Amino acid sequence: MNISLPDDMKDFIDRQVTERGYGTSNELLRDLIRREQDRQQLRRLLIEGAASHRTGEAGAPYSDSLRPREGCQALLGWICRNGWRGTTPGRAFTANL
Repeated sequence: MNISLPDDMKDFIDRQVTERGYGTSNELLRDLIRREQDRQQLRRLLIEGAASHRTGEAGAPYSDSLRPREGCQALLGWICRNGWRGTTPGRAFTANL
């Protein structure tokens, strides 16, 4: 696959590779595509959840019951892969879910 870009876009890609610590422009583009795939999946899940029927209250007891569940780990993984609040590849991220 070949992609033609105007000079200003190519310069932008080159700067991002350097500033964000990627080895090549291919690595950056693969990461951007993965992020977009994850973003679209999360959007689909949010829309599906918003359209679903309410099953109960979501107070503190409910939130506490989610902490050990796999879904929280998946969300944390998504946040880490997509760089939360300006994180860069290879930089650690921690959160209390």
